[in-house]
Amino acid sequence: MIANIEAFLYPIVVKINEYLANYVLIILLVGVGLWYTIKTRFVQVRYFGASLKKVFGDLSLKGDKQKSGMSSFQALATAIAAQVGTGNIVGASGAILTGGPGAIFWMWIIAFFGMATIYAEATLAQKTRITDKNGEIHGGPVYYITTAFQGIFGKFLATFFAVAIIMALGFMGTMVQSNSIGSTFETAFGIPAWIIGIVLVIICGFIFLGGVQRLASVCEKLVPIMACLFLAVSVIVLILRFKFIPATFGMIFRYAFTPQAIIGGTFGAALKSAISQGVKRGLFSNEAGMGSTPHAHAQANVAHPHEQGIMAMAGVFIDTFIVLTLNALCIISTMYTAGGPLAECGAAAASTVITKSNLAQLAYGSVFGESIGAIFIAICLFFFAFSTILSWNMFGKVNVIYLFGKKNAKKATTIYTLIALIFVFLGTLASNDLVWELTDAFNYLMVLPNAIALFAMTRMVTTSVKEIDEAK
Repeated sequence: MIANIEAFLYPIVVKINEYLANYVLIILLVGVGLWYTIKTRFVQVRYFGASLKKVFGDLSLKGDKQKSGMSSFQALATAIAAQVGTGNIVGASGAILTGGPGAIFWMWIIAFFGMATIYAEATLAQKTRITDKNGEIHGGPVYYITTAFQGIFGKFLATFFAVAIIMALGFMGTMVQSNSIGSTFETAFGIPAWIIGIVLVIICGFIFLGGVQRLASVCEKLVPIMACLFLAVSVIVLILRFKFIPATFGMIFRYAFTPQAIIGGTFGAALKSAISQGVKRGLFSNEAGMGSTPHAHAQANVAHPHEQGIMAMAGVFIDTFIVLTLNALCIISTMYTAGGPLAECGAAAASTVITKSNLAQLAYGSVFGESIGAIFIAICLFFFAFSTILSWNMFGKVNVIYLFGKKNAKKATTIYTLIALIFVFLGTLASNDLVWELTDAFNYLMVLPNAIALFAMTRMVTTSVKEIDEAK
């Protein structure tokens, strides 16, 4: 029964996603990024140094307890926890397999402009957030959407966004994360995925029910540790494959513009595939323009919205230009260079044995040995995907309260949490491809109302930048 439903839905969802990713998403994401890059006079370049300085200056594994909300670093850690997930490992692998190594170049382009986009999102989240009668902070796209558009149209867009993010991140997205954890653990340790699902449900349930403070405490410890572990091992791989690094970068740049040489097909179709893979996997990885991370940045206790805006930029930089790039370099330098199983042939050489789910495991395994590579990626993916599940649950919860929690927020969020836990478990049982396609579909739907509001709220963002520029 389930197999029949999946077989029926899959081609329909794929077709919808192709149209959205190849046309609507590229125009909106690049458009918003370019718009804010120009309007803020390249804020991602001018304040890049200040951004990194603030991140590492505020770095802490044990932040001060906040009366409400989070510290600036806790908010960033929560945002990075959402950004650094399966998109960095499985998503990047899928982009490379389908669009060729050149897809990584287009991920970089999206991320560069996305830094300006996410600056705007974080700034608006700070400026439009509200505090309820219990002292709890609520903020995110639904609040700046209704600020931008008064009346029925604003409520429609906000409701559309809220439903999309609950489905995309609270439910479908958690399935992607738990699916990846279950499949990699089954490969690495032989543990049935459903057992991993039960363990995840227990741990996630404990943290979900602990509220924002417990989530912040977990994320500020987990994110730096998981990042350092992944970076250290990836650097070792690149040192051992040092002689292939020039060829690796050469392929990224060459196949960004001539992808048909490695993925086949006509020039136009191959280029469209490389760009669309870079865009949609870039969105799933850094989430700039999607409207997810503003929920975390709204919680930050800062003196000026600009401070959290530049912290948010660092999140995109760390996610794409460091974590994702290192993973991509390790995959390409081991799998696509001379002697690698995908050398000169790309996806054409991939059998059913090589998929986006195990490509990274095979890449790291080619250096450390098959079993060690599988175990390492499984552990990293557990940390990455687990932290993403935690953050995404919080983002969905904000929108559940907006939609259903005006009279009884506790009841609404409890029901939401129980449903989310069911999806966490189901993710370890579901088909990987359909789960990814459904998540992509709802991610794209989130972008639409969020991008419209970002364009409408330009003056509020540029005023914030101008205040800081004039104060310098």
